Amino acid sequence: MGKSLADNAATAARIYARANEVLGWDLAKMCFEGPDELLVPTRVCQPALFVHGYTLYSLLQEQGRLANLTTVAGLSLGEVTALTVAGVFDFDTGLRVVAERGRLMQVACEATRGGMASIIGEDLAKISDLCQEFDIEVANLNCPGQVVVSGERTKVDACVTAAKERGMKKVIPLNVAGAYHSRLMEPARAEFAQFLQTVPFNAPKLQVLTNVTGKQVTEPAVIREMLVKQVVSSVRWEDCMREAAVLGVTEFWECGPGAVLAGLARRINKDWPTRTFNEYADLAAV
Repeated sequence: MGKSLADNAATAARIYARANEVLGWDLAKMCFEGPDELLVPTRVCQPALFVHGYTLYSLLQEQGRLANLTTVAGLSLGEVTALTVAGVFDFDTGLRVVAERGRLMQVACEATRGGMASIIGEDLAKISDLCQEFDIEVANLNCPGQVVVSGERTKVDACVTAAKERGMKKVIPLNVAGAYHSRLMEPARAEFAQFLQTVPFNAPKLQVLTNVTGKQVTEPAVIREMLVKQVVSSVRWEDCMREAAVLGVTEFWECGPGAVLAGLARRINKDWPTRTFNEYADLAAV
């Protein structure tokens, strides 16, 4: 993860070296050499995703390809990357924010037995009723027909069983370490709020969207508040994407591993042009 970037671009190598200095441990070695298991814990995964995404953005900027960039958004952890790109804080600060977020969520995961499941092709009202019945929560509203639920593992498992018994055909338990974006993350939210009080927030230089409401945020105090709430709130990703289009975005570029967000974009509106940047070779493609 990120190795092809650091091997071929001095800027990328410098970013990963700086990340190691900020964190005080060798993130680059974990990303470049693995094994994959090292990247699974959220305290490692979150900084890894942040540095990878920010590095791709930096290389695109260096190539002069972002002159028309107006709006940024990120799904869950990616929102911190988006805020960093927008100048709300610098790279070092953004990485420290991500590292603390990941650490606190790791602690919350280890203190609870949480689970998540994806429900595909069903009406949101029915899913909301299921969540209320089994005392769990809607964690992600990713695109039309794709909703993720989150909560105590036994309750999520019971919900999955009941959903299948009631004719819901695509209900998929997810292999995750905890119940992200649910009330089980409340201890992490509370401590993260205290930590962010020590972090200065600037007004964004680009249009930036928050997962909590799916709308643009501009005031530093509100951005801080939304970043705290996001830990326990539903991720309204479909709303973020639609709002970006309302704000004038005509093409979506994804910086990160895989092409999940581009896929979600096509499900929201198949006419939206999308591109995904992951490896160095992607940066060379026209």
